[in-house]
Amino acid sequence: MTATPDLGTHRLASPDLLRSVFRQHAAGVAVITARGERPVGFTATSLNSVAAEPPLVSFGIGVSSSSWPVVAESAYVGVHILGEHQAELAARFARSGADRFAPPTAWRTGPEGVPLLDGVLAWLVCRVVARVPAADHRLVVAQAVVGDPSGAGRPEPSGPGRPLLYHQGRFNALRD
Repeated sequence: MTATPDLGTHRLASPDLLRSVFRQHAAGVAVITARGERPVGFTATSLNSVAAEPPLVSFGIGVSSSSWPVVAESAYVGVHILGEHQAELAARFARSGADRFAPPTAWRTGPEGVPLLDGVLAWLVCRVVARVPAADHRLVVAQAVVGDPSGAGRPEPSGPGRPLLYHQGRFNALRD
């Protein structure tokens, strides 16, 4: 067995280490919505495709989030893929205490009563199939039931768009 080479300045695992490492990871930006007495929603960079058959996605949500009580009880959620032109929308849905569905947010009621955001690159309405405890978060697994990969039905047709990314603590556009 060989000795481990010098790994440079390594740090023991901590919340700060995890945040520092993941600042190096560019992630797509989505907004998750659900219907309650009032619609709720939040910005998520943890959206993942889990399986194609059946079509499953997952995302994480903190149990201290103002959206969690509604997501905890909702049978369906909306998943919206944001375009590079939607950094302000992403910031609004990430801001604590904001009235996220007030103007200028454009939205409508979609299938299963889920709030659907206008002008997004693509959207899905998904049936929640599991909520898995993960420390102070829940990993939500949901099965897609209907959606549009082109965001059709939005008032402003935008054609193929470029995704919004989150990197180094900021919303960014994809560069060629």
